Amino acid sequence: MRTSLVKVVMVGVCVAMLGSGCSTLRRWWYGPEKKGANDGTSQMGSGVESIPNPGSAESTLTAGDKPLTGSPFSETRTVDAAAIFAPVHFAYDSFVLPPQEVSKIDDVAKYLMENADRVVNVDGHCDERGSNEYNLSLGEQRAQSVRTYLIATGVDAARIQTRSFGKEKPLDPGHSESAWTKNRRGEFVIYK
Repeated sequence: MRTSLVKVVMVGVCVAMLGSGCSTLRRWWYGPEKKGANDGTSQMGSGVESIPNPGSAESTLTAGDKPLTGSPFSETRTVDAAAIFAPVHFAYDSFVLPPQEVSKIDDVAKYLMENADRVVNVDGHCDERGSNEYNLSLGEQRAQSVRTYLIATGVDAARIQTRSFGKEKPLDPGHSESAWTKNRRGEFVIYK
């Protein structure tokens, strides 16, 4: 009985440490970080390639691209090329919104409140360090943090969708702290 209780407590501690961003335990749990060039291809077969490139003007979000059922995303839309917003940057291994980045989200919220026909996709990105699985999860958590803040400002939740690209679409392909800082971000793609 005592051994079972100890095992349950140890698993709970491991899960809590993983959730809090303990990098040593994360490496133990997910394996060593992979270093080297990031060619932008998915090694997981995660379906990331099937999502339209948010940077292209001809991108559309259709019912096949992870729509929220019954939401404004279920209809075909095009990227609003005039609505360009600065990305929100995150600290290493974190999905907590830095206070200095909140004003960028406020700008998006203001735009969405003034343009009720627009919807937004928040794309979460990571730097090249860490496993594909970990970075896809962290990218989603970053996008969800931004989404939660947008909802708190009064934007209807049905107008906000998230997706994660993990480390698959770096803004800067370099292998330095400067490049990694640019790549840890949440980007906004506005659809009309």
